[in-house]
Amino acid sequence: QVQPVESGGGLVQAGDSLRLSCEASRGTFNIYGVGWFRQLPGREREFIAAAWGSGVTAYADFVKGRFTISRDNSKNIVYLQLNSLKPEDTALYSCATTRSAWSKHPRDYATWGQGTQVTVSS
Repeated sequence: QVQPVESGGGLVQAGDSLRLSCEASRGTFNIYGVGWFRQLPGREREFIAAAWGSGVTAYADFVKGRFTISRDNSKNIVYLQLNSLKPEDTALYSCATTRSAWSKHPRDYATWGQGTQVTVSS
């Protein structure tokens, strides 16, 4: 079973950018959709974006062009580009796999990574 592993988080200032990576540590992402979620302190897990091997992508409304998801199928990595970061983007960012053809709901994502922390200072 494929296991996602996240990296790329860190401490940045407001307005900065980060690129998060979600890599398949075992197997490949080929048959899966891969989604990015975040969990803010005291809040439920929140969908950000997802990408499928067909090229289909989905975004949450709050993204508003600031975040971009992309897949490199040859490297089994899914990226999440975070631009114009705000303090309210501070959260644990996780990626997960789904066999669903299209979904924004965490319940449809079966295998999760440990997450990478993003902290944005004002």
